[in-house]
Amino acid sequence: MANSRSAEKRVKINLKKRARNVSAKSALKTVIKKYEAALTTDPSSAPAHLRKAFKALDQAAAKGIIHKNTAARKKSRLSKRLTKLA
Repeated sequence: MANSRSAEKRVKINLKKRARNVSAKSALKTVIKKYEAALTTDPSSAPAHLRKAFKALDQAAAKGIIHKNTAARKKSRLSKRLTKLA
């Protein structure tokens, strides 16, 4: 439990930030899953889903939700799957 007023404030701020991060990570995972589903069901729409996934990864990296190298690694792996399919 927080002992001072400033510590109580930090707890509240951390909870807000955690909620934002959890929500953003969940949205990111959803976009990636939609891309992977498009690869198997409708390969013609996969490039459009890939662009959305790239944008979501870049935004998450810019906001500090994931590390920039993690975003780059995931982008590389996602694009590799598309080229392997083609």
